[in-house]
Amino acid sequence: MSPPKKMRVDLALIAGMVAPGSRVLDIGCSDGTLIDHLFRTKQCDARGLEIEMETVTLAVTHGLPVMQGDADTDLITYPDHAFDYVILSRTLQAVEKPREVLRQMLRISTHAIISFPNFGHWTLRLQLLLTGRMPMTQTWGRMWYETPNIHPCTIRDFFALCEQDGYIVEEWLAADEEGARTPWRRSRALANLFGEQGLFLLRKA
Repeated sequence: MSPPKKMRVDLALIAGMVAPGSRVLDIGCSDGTLIDHLFRTKQCDARGLEIEMETVTLAVTHGLPVMQGDADTDLITYPDHAFDYVILSRTLQAVEKPREVLRQMLRISTHAIISFPNFGHWTLRLQLLLTGRMPMTQTWGRMWYETPNIHPCTIRDFFALCEQDGYIVEEWLAADEEGARTPWRRSRALANLFGEQGLFLLRKA
């Protein structure tokens, strides 16, 4: 295995939701930092799925179990209940069929952990109001015609989708861009306005 990597703070929050010794699939795992952390600190059977072949090759050369694959098309190949947790961090807004991806995640695992940038954050609203153009931030950092983010959503949108499709939200929090918890845990409205990203732990009803 490679030496420990410094992890984004939001990934540390995700890791805190995973029980020790679990079977974990991290979708869009990039260089495998999270699965490496889960293996080292929680003795998880953790593996990754990443669409960029160059990134996959880099992770594999560091001894990490990462495969090339696409969340929109490849989750269907996994058997039911193959994992305890499937993780999708900052990727939901970039998949073609987010609703189907969530359905597949909760078919192949007991729990799904989802994080995504919150398009309802006040700075985005203000930019749109004042300029009449698509907002630009560190998270939403590309022009609208170049961005991979094709399905931006808000924290309130995601709660509504979970209610519509019958998913139980076991835990949730709003976080700032660096992943620090924000103080609006008990208020969906305030979290939707001030949280830069949402983090959810889901299971089927």
